[in-house]
Amino acid sequence: MSLKIVQNFDSSFTLEAQAQKTLFNLLTSDAFLNQIRQQLQCEQIKFTELIFQPVPYSLTTTKGMPADFEKYHESDEYTIINVPPNFMFSAKIFKPSRLCAIYQKLGNGEF
Repeated sequence: MSLKIVQNFDSSFTLEAQAQKTLFNLLTSDAFLNQIRQQLQCEQIKFTELIFQPVPYSLTTTKGMPADFEKYHESDEYTIINVPPNFMFSAKIFKPSRLCAIYQKLGNGEF
């Protein structure tokens, strides 16, 4: 079985205002931020309000994300997480079916 390389993939999407508000509230809840902090073993973390739809591997998207977001993947100051499916469901977001969120790691006094 061979891999099929996708030449073009439209990763653009628009969220309804209420869905985005609900999703952002979930992504910034204290319990969720604490969970991410524990996983990363860092003191503070801040949601950048940047989200994207994962994309198939292609010659221009070798990291599975739109090229504009690769700088966050390469930086130690940021982390990229998959938005939990239950958050997507709670926010009534069904298309796209998957999203990733970008968080910035912060040290003491940067908040």
